[in-house]
Amino acid sequence: MAPEQTTYNSPGLTPLITGIVNDAQALVRQQLTLFQTELKNDLRRTKEATIPLAIGAVMALLAGIFICLAVAHYLIYLFEMPWFCGYATVGIALALIGGALVYMGKAKFDAFSPLPEKTVEGLKENVQWKTKT
Repeated sequence: MAPEQTTYNSPGLTPLITGIVNDAQALVRQQLTLFQTELKNDLRRTKEATIPLAIGAVMALLAGIFICLAVAHYLIYLFEMPWFCGYATVGIALALIGGALVYMGKAKFDAFSPLPEKTVEGLKENVQWKTKT
């Protein structure tokens, strides 16, 4: 008896490569959709947080103006100095405090990236892989 030979109908290399490319395209589309969704959610949350923050900042600014006027008038009354000296003293103190706060805020802002880094890295890798194919 002769041994049986089984032959497989392999689809060939072209459909296999086409399937891989289609899968890669689908993956890139999914990651772009994920990136877009994350960005929309981040913008929505940022808007929701910004509105009360802005209103609070305006209220605090108004309160700060009145407090600074009161401090300047108190210094003028307490030390019997000219008006401009009381206002200048308060202004210099505010300038120093404001400069320090701006410096600290900039340092904190530079410490993080607002973009979703993992998604961006995944997209970069997929685009690099796709361009190699």
